[in-house]
Amino acid sequence: MRYRLIYVGLGLLTVAALSLCYVFGRGGDPLIFPPPLEDVSPKPYDAVPMQSGLEVDLEVGYEARIYVNGYPIPSSELSFAEGVGIYRWRPGGRSLLMSRWDVGEHTIRVEWEKTYGLPDVGHFTWTFRVQ
Repeated sequence: MRYRLIYVGLGLLTVAALSLCYVFGRGGDPLIFPPPLEDVSPKPYDAVPMQSGLEVDLEVGYEARIYVNGYPIPSSELSFAEGVGIYRWRPGGRSLLMSRWDVGEHTIRVEWEKTYGLPDVGHFTWTFRVQ
C-alpha cells in the first residue's frame, strides 16, 4: 500500500511539472519572415554550437546573396538546391570567409532578387549567438 502512494505521488508530481513547463515555457510570437523568405537556420536570437551551419530557404525563383558579419559569402562556397530554393553554408578549412565560428554574436544579412518576371528585391537581417 505504501509503494502505491509513493507511485501515485510521483505520477502527480510529474504531471504538475509537465503542466508548468507547458504553460510557462511556451515561446513568444512565432517568427514571421518577409516573403519570399521561408525559413532561416539558426533562427534569430538562437544560441548554437560552433559546428553549426547556415541555411536560408527562399521561394523557388529567387537568387540570394548572404553576408556574415558584413562580409559576403563567396558564391563558390554556397551550396544551392535550386528545386527547393535552399542555400547552405558552413565555415571550414576551405572557406575564404572564415575557418570556424567565433564565440559570440554574429549578424547575417540575406538579400534576394527574383530571377524572372517582375522585379522583386528585399533583404532580412538577424543575429544569433555561438557558444
